[in-house]
Amino acid sequence: MVTQEQPQPGAVLQADFKKGMRRLSSSVSIITAGGAAGRNGMTATAVCSVSAEPPILLVGINLGASIHDQIESTGAFGVNILRPKHRHLADRFSSGLSGEARFEIGQWSEGALGVPVMEDALASFACQVIKVVTIGTHDIFFGQVVGIDVSEGTPLLYGGGQYEISLAATPLAYHATL
Repeated sequence: MVTQEQPQPGAVLQADFKKGMRRLSSSVSIITAGGAAGRNGMTATAVCSVSAEPPILLVGINLGASIHDQIESTGAFGVNILRPKHRHLADRFSSGLSGEARFEIGQWSEGALGVPVMEDALASFACQVIKVVTIGTHDIFFGQVVGIDVSEGTPLLYGGGQYEISLAATPLAYHATL
């Protein structure tokens, strides 16, 4: 019998992991928080639906991100899915600017739970934090959706270290012989 050695924690090189994850294209969103500390936001691709009933999203936020403590203290966050025309906003919300300075461009209003929502986003969700799980360098915030606005269009994507534009899907022909 041959025993295979189990990989040790950290055996996967961080650079290779990041390189591999760059192959995964994802929709680009701006995560927002409001409250007494003012508005804050960040660009993210670590957003995922968890459940439709009840509607729950998750966001992965680095423990050192400026928005982290604000989401933790207010118990709420917004998810604004960007359109291709919002690339400049994605850049702004991932720049060295912070807090209110990030909101100086774009059309923003206050959504449910006081979270900033982008008026022309492809979709905006206001979420109440229901659970937090710490994994490595990030907290995963699970949020129950309490407010939503959805419109038509295609999302801005990020993959391979650059922005991508999704193309309208062409139905694939499917032929089955029984």
